[in-house]
Amino acid sequence: MDAWLSDFIAAEGLPPDFAATAQAICAPLVETILGQAKAPGFVVGVCGTQASGKSTLTAVLKHMLEVRGARVAALSLDDLYLTHAARQALAREVHPLLATRGVPGTHDVALGLAVLDSLARPGETLLPAFDKSTDDRQPAGAPVAGPVDVILFEGWCVGAVAQDPAALAEPVNALERERDPDGRWRSFVNAALAGPYQDLFSRIDLLVLLKAPSFEVVLAWRREQEAKLRARLAREGGDLKRAMTDDQVADFIAHYERLTRHILAEMPGRADLVVALDENRKPFPPRGRGGVSPSLPPPPRPPPAPSTS
Repeated sequence: MDAWLSDFIAAEGLPPDFAATAQAICAPLVETILGQAKAPGFVVGVCGTQASGKSTLTAVLKHMLEVRGARVAALSLDDLYLTHAARQALAREVHPLLATRGVPGTHDVALGLAVLDSLARPGETLLPAFDKSTDDRQPAGAPVAGPVDVILFEGWCVGAVAQDPAALAEPVNALERERDPDGRWRSFVNAALAGPYQDLFSRIDLLVLLKAPSFEVVLAWRREQEAKLRARLAREGGDLKRAMTDDQVADFIAHYERLTRHILAEMPGRADLVVALDENRKPFPPRGRGGVSPSLPPPPRPPPAPSTS
Protein backbone atom coordinates (compact mmCIF):
# COMPACT_ATOMS: atom_id res chain seq x y z
CA MET A 1 0.00 0.00 0.00
CA ASP A 2 1.13 3.54 -0.77
CA ALA A 3 2.64 4.97 2.45
CA TRP A 4 0.63 8.17 1.98
CA LEU A 5 -2.60 6.22 1.70
CA SER A 6 -1.75 4.17 4.77
CA ASP A 7 -1.10 7.33 6.79
CA PHE A 8 -4.26 8.95 5.41
CA ILE A 9 -6.40 5.97 6.44
CA ALA A 10 -4.96 6.09 9.96
CA ALA A 11 -5.38 9.86 10.29
CA GLU A 12 -9.00 9.77 9.08
CA GLY A 13 -9.94 6.73 11.19
CA LEU A 14 -10.97 4.77 8.12
CA PRO A 15 -11.22 0.97 8.00
CA PRO A 16 -8.15 -0.82 6.58
CA ASP A 17 -10.13 -2.12 3.61
CA PHE A 18 -10.66 1.47 2.45
CA ALA A 19 -7.40 1.10 0.53
CA ALA A 20 -9.01 -1.47 -1.75
CA THR A 21 -12.06 0.76 -2.24
CA ALA A 22 -9.87 3.75 -3.09
CA GLN A 23 -7.89 1.73 -5.59
CA ALA A 24 -11.01 0.29 -7.21
CA ILE A 25 -12.58 3.70 -7.73
CA CYS A 26 -9.66 6.08 -8.15
CA ALA A 27 -7.04 4.12 -10.09
CA PRO A 28 -9.07 3.71 -13.31
CA LEU A 29 -10.44 7.24 -12.98
CA VAL A 30 -6.90 8.65 -12.82
CA GLU A 31 -6.10 7.00 -16.15
CA THR A 32 -9.21 8.46 -17.77
CA ILE A 33 -8.56 11.97 -16.43
CA LEU A 34 -4.95 11.96 -17.57
CA GLY A 35 -6.05 10.74 -20.98
CA GLN A 36 -8.65 13.47 -21.40
CA ALA A 37 -7.13 16.51 -19.64
CA LYS A 38 -5.49 18.07 -22.69
CA ALA A 39 -5.78 21.71 -21.58
CA PRO A 40 -5.36 23.48 -18.23
CA GLY A 41 -8.37 23.63 -15.94
CA PHE A 42 -9.95 20.25 -16.78
CA VAL A 43 -12.87 20.02 -14.34
CA VAL A 44 -13.87 16.72 -12.76
CA GLY A 45 -17.21 17.01 -10.98
CA VAL A 46 -17.69 14.60 -8.07
CA CYS A 47 -21.32 14.38 -6.95
CA GLY A 48 -22.27 12.41 -3.87
CA THR A 49 -24.82 12.60 -1.10
CA GLN A 50 -23.98 13.73 2.40
CA ALA A 51 -21.64 11.24 4.11
CA SER A 52 -21.06 9.25 0.91
CA GLY A 53 -17.29 9.69 1.15
CA LYS A 54 -16.87 12.13 -1.75
CA SER A 55 -14.47 14.42 0.13
CA THR A 56 -12.35 11.48 1.24
CA LEU A 57 -12.18 9.99 -2.23
CA THR A 58 -11.43 13.41 -3.72
CA ALA A 59 -8.41 13.70 -1.42
CA VAL A 60 -7.16 10.28 -2.53
CA LEU A 61 -7.77 11.08 -6.18
CA LYS A 62 -5.86 14.35 -5.82
CA HIS A 63 -2.89 12.51 -4.34
CA MET A 64 -2.88 9.85 -7.06
CA LEU A 65 -2.99 12.46 -9.80
CA GLU A 66 -0.17 14.45 -8.22
CA VAL A 67 1.97 11.32 -7.96
CA ARG A 68 1.55 11.03 -11.73
CA GLY A 69 2.83 14.57 -12.17
CA ALA A 70 -0.45 16.46 -12.59
CA ARG A 71 -1.02 19.87 -11.02
CA VAL A 72 -4.31 19.56 -9.14
CA ALA A 73 -6.64 21.83 -7.18
CA ALA A 74 -9.61 20.63 -5.13
CA LEU A 75 -12.67 22.85 -4.73
CA SER A 76 -15.69 21.99 -2.58
CA LEU A 77 -19.15 23.33 -3.31
CA ASP A 78 -19.44 23.76 0.48
CA ASP A 79 -16.74 26.43 0.37
CA LEU A 80 -18.89 28.52 -1.97
CA TYR A 81 -21.67 29.10 0.56
CA LEU A 82 -23.01 32.61 0.87
CA THR A 83 -22.08 34.39 4.06
CA HIS A 84 -24.28 33.98 7.11
CA ALA A 85 -25.51 37.55 6.70
CA ALA A 86 -26.42 37.00 3.03
CA ARG A 87 -28.43 33.87 3.87
CA GLN A 88 -30.21 35.68 6.68
CA ALA A 89 -31.20 38.33 4.15
CA LEU A 90 -32.56 35.62 1.83
CA ALA A 91 -34.49 34.18 4.77
CA ARG A 92 -36.13 37.56 5.39
CA GLU A 93 -36.75 38.50 1.77
CA VAL A 94 -37.55 35.16 0.11
CA HIS A 95 -38.23 32.32 2.58
CA PRO A 96 -37.12 31.45 6.15
CA LEU A 97 -35.79 28.03 5.07
CA LEU A 98 -33.02 29.74 3.08
CA ALA A 99 -31.25 30.54 6.33
CA THR A 100 -30.09 26.91 6.28
CA ARG A 101 -27.11 26.42 4.01
CA GLY A 102 -26.95 23.66 1.44
CA VAL A 103 -29.59 23.91 -1.25
CA PRO A 104 -29.16 25.73 -4.57
CA GLY A 105 -29.61 29.43 -3.97
CA THR A 106 -27.37 29.42 -0.88
CA HIS A 107 -24.05 29.40 -2.78
CA ASP A 108 -22.03 32.17 -4.42
CA VAL A 109 -22.10 30.91 -8.01
CA ALA A 110 -20.20 33.92 -9.35
CA LEU A 111 -17.37 33.17 -6.91
CA GLY A 112 -17.27 29.57 -8.12
CA LEU A 113 -17.02 30.63 -11.76
CA ALA A 114 -14.27 33.11 -10.92
CA VAL A 115 -12.26 30.45 -9.07
CA LEU A 116 -12.53 27.97 -11.96
CA ASP A 117 -11.44 30.64 -14.42
CA SER A 118 -8.54 31.74 -12.25
CA LEU A 119 -7.23 28.21 -11.68
CA ALA A 120 -6.96 27.66 -15.42
CA ARG A 121 -4.71 30.72 -15.87
CA PRO A 122 -1.15 31.56 -14.77
CA GLY A 123 -0.91 33.20 -11.37
CA GLU A 124 -2.15 32.55 -7.85
CA THR A 125 -5.69 31.68 -6.85
CA LEU A 126 -6.94 31.96 -3.28
CA LEU A 127 -9.41 29.13 -2.75
CA PRO A 128 -12.54 30.09 -0.78
CA ALA A 129 -13.14 28.48 2.60
CA PHE A 130 -16.23 28.08 4.78
CA ASP A 131 -16.29 27.31 8.52
CA LYS A 132 -19.32 25.17 9.34
CA SER A 133 -18.76 25.60 13.08
CA THR A 134 -19.42 29.35 12.76
CA ASP A 135 -21.74 28.97 9.74
CA ASP A 136 -19.80 31.65 7.91
CA ARG A 137 -17.11 32.24 5.34
CA GLN A 138 -13.48 32.11 6.43
CA PRO A 139 -10.59 34.15 5.10
CA ALA A 140 -9.34 32.61 1.87
CA GLY A 141 -7.03 29.65 2.16
CA ALA A 142 -3.49 29.15 0.90
CA PRO A 143 -2.78 30.29 -2.65
CA VAL A 144 -2.72 27.75 -5.46
CA ALA A 145 -0.30 28.36 -8.31
CA GLY A 146 -1.89 28.17 -11.72
CA PRO A 147 -2.55 27.05 -14.25
CA VAL A 148 -3.52 23.68 -12.82
CA ASP A 149 -4.10 20.65 -15.01
CA VAL A 150 -7.10 19.27 -13.13
CA ILE A 151 -9.73 20.82 -10.87
CA LEU A 152 -11.59 18.35 -8.64
CA PHE A 153 -14.95 20.00 -7.92
CA GLU A 154 -16.95 18.04 -5.33
CA GLY A 155 -20.30 18.58 -3.71
CA TRP A 156 -23.62 16.97 -2.90
CA CYS A 157 -25.44 18.45 -5.92
CA VAL A 158 -22.56 19.13 -8.29
CA GLY A 159 -23.80 18.56 -11.83
CA ALA A 160 -27.48 18.35 -10.84
CA VAL A 161 -30.28 19.60 -13.10
CA ALA A 162 -33.60 21.13 -12.11
CA GLN A 163 -36.87 19.26 -11.85
CA ASP A 164 -39.88 19.92 -14.04
CA PRO A 165 -41.79 22.67 -12.15
CA ALA A 166 -44.87 20.43 -12.11
CA ALA A 167 -42.96 17.95 -9.93
CA LEU A 168 -42.75 20.57 -7.16
CA ALA A 169 -46.46 20.57 -6.43
CA GLU A 170 -46.47 17.56 -4.10
CA PRO A 171 -44.39 17.87 -0.89
CA VAL A 172 -41.82 15.10 -0.39
CA ASN A 173 -41.68 15.31 3.42
CA ALA A 174 -43.03 17.02 6.51
CA LEU A 175 -40.62 19.94 6.19
CA GLU A 176 -42.06 20.89 2.80
CA ARG A 177 -45.62 20.17 3.85
CA GLU A 178 -45.49 22.19 7.07
CA ARG A 179 -42.83 24.87 6.46
CA ASP A 180 -43.19 25.41 2.70
CA PRO A 181 -46.92 24.82 2.12
CA ASP A 182 -47.13 27.22 -0.84
CA GLY A 183 -43.94 25.86 -2.48
CA ARG A 184 -42.10 29.21 -2.50
CA TRP A 185 -38.89 27.74 -1.06
CA ARG A 186 -38.67 24.73 -3.34
CA SER A 187 -39.59 26.84 -6.37
CA PHE A 188 -36.79 29.30 -5.55
CA VAL A 189 -34.30 26.44 -5.12
CA ASN A 190 -35.37 24.81 -8.39
CA ALA A 191 -35.16 28.10 -10.30
CA ALA A 192 -31.67 28.76 -8.97
CA LEU A 193 -30.60 25.28 -10.06
CA ALA A 194 -32.13 25.78 -13.51
CA GLY A 195 -30.42 29.16 -13.91
CA PRO A 196 -27.08 30.29 -12.45
CA TYR A 197 -26.01 26.84 -11.26
CA GLN A 198 -26.12 25.49 -14.81
CA ASP A 199 -23.51 28.08 -15.80
CA LEU A 200 -21.27 26.68 -13.07
CA PHE A 201 -21.96 23.02 -13.76
CA SER A 202 -21.48 23.49 -17.51
CA ARG A 203 -17.76 23.84 -16.77
CA ILE A 204 -17.60 20.16 -15.75
CA ASP A 205 -15.67 18.07 -18.28
CA LEU A 206 -16.12 14.69 -16.54
CA LEU A 207 -18.97 13.98 -14.12
CA VAL A 208 -18.63 11.28 -11.44
CA LEU A 209 -21.57 10.15 -9.30
CA LEU A 210 -21.18 8.26 -6.03
CA LYS A 211 -24.62 6.68 -5.97
CA ALA A 212 -26.10 5.85 -2.57
CA PRO A 213 -28.58 2.96 -2.39
CA SER A 214 -31.41 5.23 -1.22
CA PHE A 215 -32.20 8.43 0.62
CA GLU A 216 -32.97 6.42 3.76
CA VAL A 217 -29.39 5.11 3.77
CA VAL A 218 -28.10 8.68 3.43
CA LEU A 219 -29.98 9.63 6.61
CA ALA A 220 -28.38 6.69 8.44
CA TRP A 221 -24.92 7.67 7.18
CA ARG A 222 -25.40 11.27 8.31
CA ARG A 223 -26.55 10.18 11.76
CA GLU A 224 -23.49 7.93 11.99
CA GLN A 225 -21.27 10.92 11.20
CA GLU A 226 -22.78 12.96 14.01
CA ALA A 227 -22.52 10.04 16.45
CA LYS A 228 -18.79 9.84 15.71
CA LEU A 229 -18.47 13.59 16.21
CA ARG A 230 -20.27 13.38 19.56
CA ALA A 231 -17.96 10.57 20.67
CA ARG A 232 -14.86 12.53 19.66
CA LEU A 233 -16.06 15.68 21.42
CA ALA A 234 -16.78 13.65 24.56
CA ARG A 235 -13.28 12.17 24.50
CA GLU A 236 -11.65 15.55 23.96
CA GLY A 237 -13.84 17.49 26.37
CA GLY A 238 -15.36 19.54 23.57
CA ASP A 239 -18.74 21.21 23.37
CA LEU A 240 -21.28 18.46 22.64
CA LYS A 241 -23.64 21.09 21.24
CA ARG A 242 -21.42 21.15 18.15
CA ALA A 243 -22.89 17.77 17.16
CA MET A 244 -26.50 17.31 16.09
CA THR A 245 -28.89 14.87 17.71
CA ASP A 246 -30.60 12.23 15.55
CA ASP A 247 -33.74 14.37 15.38
CA GLN A 248 -31.72 17.42 14.35
CA VAL A 249 -29.97 15.40 11.63
CA ALA A 250 -33.34 14.26 10.30
CA ASP A 251 -34.59 17.85 10.16
CA PHE A 252 -31.39 19.08 8.51
CA ILE A 253 -31.27 16.32 5.90
CA ALA A 254 -34.92 16.96 5.02
CA HIS A 255 -33.78 20.18 3.32
CA TYR A 256 -31.83 18.02 0.87
CA GLU A 257 -34.33 15.21 0.37
CA ARG A 258 -36.12 16.41 -2.75
CA LEU A 259 -33.00 17.09 -4.78
CA THR A 260 -31.18 14.04 -3.43
CA ARG A 261 -33.97 11.74 -4.60
CA HIS A 262 -34.01 13.53 -7.97
CA ILE A 263 -30.24 13.14 -8.41
CA LEU A 264 -30.32 9.43 -7.53
CA ALA A 265 -33.06 8.87 -10.11
CA GLU A 266 -31.88 11.17 -12.91
CA MET A 267 -28.09 11.52 -12.87
CA PRO A 268 -27.04 7.86 -13.36
CA GLY A 269 -28.34 8.02 -16.93
CA ARG A 270 -25.94 10.79 -17.96
CA ALA A 271 -22.96 10.80 -15.57
CA ASP A 272 -19.65 9.77 -17.15
CA LEU A 273 -18.94 7.46 -14.23
CA VAL A 274 -21.42 5.96 -11.77
CA VAL A 275 -20.00 4.30 -8.66
CA ALA A 276 -22.86 2.39 -7.03
CA LEU A 277 -22.29 2.12 -3.28
CA ASP A 278 -23.75 -0.40 -0.87
CA GLU A 279 -24.98 0.44 2.63
CA ASN A 280 -21.38 0.33 3.91
CA ARG A 281 -20.21 2.81 1.24
CA LYS A 282 -18.36 0.10 -0.66
CA PRO A 283 -18.71 -0.17 -4.43
CA PHE A 284 -20.80 -3.09 -5.59
CA PRO A 285 -19.04 -6.16 -7.00
CA PRO A 286 -17.09 -5.49 -10.19
CA ARG A 287 -19.17 -4.55 -13.20
CA GLY A 288 -16.28 -3.33 -15.30
CA ARG A 289 -12.66 -2.34 -15.08
CA GLY A 290 -11.67 -1.61 -11.47
CA GLY A 291 -15.06 -2.55 -10.08
CA VAL A 292 -16.81 0.56 -11.33
CA SER A 293 -19.66 1.01 -13.74
CA PRO A 294 -18.74 0.42 -17.38
CA SER A 295 -20.15 3.88 -18.09
CA LEU A 296 -16.62 5.18 -17.44
CA PRO A 297 -15.35 6.36 -20.82
CA PRO A 298 -11.98 4.87 -21.75
CA PRO A 299 -9.06 7.23 -22.22
CA PRO A 300 -8.53 8.27 -25.81
CA ARG A 301 -6.33 5.96 -27.80
CA PRO A 302 -3.02 7.45 -28.93
CA PRO A 303 -2.73 8.08 -32.65
CA PRO A 304 -1.06 5.32 -34.66
CA ALA A 305 2.69 5.60 -35.03
CA PRO A 306 3.78 6.96 -38.41
CA SER A 307 4.74 4.32 -40.92
CA THR A 308 8.46 3.84 -41.41
CA SER A 309 8.10 1.92 -44.66
